[in-house]
Amino acid sequence: MSDSVQRYVIIGNGIAGTTAAETLRRGDPNCRIVLITDEPYTLYNRVALPPFLKLQVPESKVFLKNREFHEKNRIELHLETRVTRVDTHERVVYTREGKTFPYDKLLVATGGRPNPLRVPGAEHAQHIYNFQYLDDAKHISERIAESRVGVVTGGSYIAYELAEAFRSRGLETYWLIRGPRFLRYILEEDGGKLVDLIAREHGVHMLYGTTIEEIYPKNGSCTVRTNTGQHIDADLVGVGLGLKMNYDFLADTPIKTNTGILTNEYLETDVPGVYAAGDIAEFFDPFANTAYTMGTWASATRHGKLAGTNMLGGRQPYHDVPYYTSGLFDSRLSAVGLTPDVLPGLEAIHTVDWEKRNYRRLFFRDGRLVGAMLIGDLKPKAAYTDVIRSRKQFAESERAALLTI
Repeated sequence: MSDSVQRYVIIGNGIAGTTAAETLRRGDPNCRIVLITDEPYTLYNRVALPPFLKLQVPESKVFLKNREFHEKNRIELHLETRVTRVDTHERVVYTREGKTFPYDKLLVATGGRPNPLRVPGAEHAQHIYNFQYLDDAKHISERIAESRVGVVTGGSYIAYELAEAFRSRGLETYWLIRGPRFLRYILEEDGGKLVDLIAREHGVHMLYGTTIEEIYPKNGSCTVRTNTGQHIDADLVGVGLGLKMNYDFLADTPIKTNTGILTNEYLETDVPGVYAAGDIAEFFDPFANTAYTMGTWASATRHGKLAGTNMLGGRQPYHDVPYYTSGLFDSRLSAVGLTPDVLPGLEAIHTVDWEKRNYRRLFFRDGRLVGAMLIGDLKPKAAYTDVIRSRKQFAESERAALLTI
């Protein structure tokens, strides 16, 4: 068996899946690699979609790989192919199109799909958009060009990116957040006020404790009725209401799932030969001593390399501190490590400089720094990452000094 050609099947051609395929090819020049995606595109940069929506990046610059890359690396790419079932006993992947792919090792890197807006009138209304895929971005951009008023619903990163894009393109923008602030599980009151201040300075109408209750079609656009009784005439509605992980096709397998697909620190599931990587992997993090999902580009890239290495027979554990960094209108924000949206109940301290618009919130577990949230000045990110890696314990009297790093 050691001389036979190894068959690797990867479901999902995002950055995790494609990086894993590259790693496998470098490590095994003779193996067979099958890469499956239900999208019509080769790998594109999801981080570039917000700037694409703001007309800062052309569509050509969004793509990272082309078909020639796959051909050169002998990666069998199957676009617009939907996996419907996996037989982990026979080790076969089945697709809607009737194709079957036997495997020796399988990687699931399918990420999540956005939750739709489920209110009366939304199903049949025009110009209601999620923002997850390139096609979403293209459709939203086309609609913005012929719009004057946009509504965004949700308190997530996706909702923020939509609100920022709408304003950058000149739309009057209403941002509806169900809770008391943006990222209410990560930011406390001061952090929420700072984001609110930045958004309002850029002309966004911020509406808290507000959700969409009903959509009324109106001359090709719509009227949004909120739970507070307000009616907003909108040309388009952007939806940022979280994700549902794409693992339905594993329903008949013994692979364990929770929020995502459960893995150990090697990104292995509890079924031999099956791995998970990227947003969908609920991986064990030795720095935080817990398992969680992390939907960031940097984390998914690292996962892809790690999964590919371990599928080749390696035994490399996950030893990274994940992070997410983004613009925030004319400011910046970064989440580092573990935050309370992932693991509720973390101890936290914070500081805010209203004049400089800087904010830091640090998260502790069992006396160890496990995460940080920064707005404005992001220079301390590397220092906090080093402290998290050190696993040093801090007495309560010592923690405040970390805010001055």
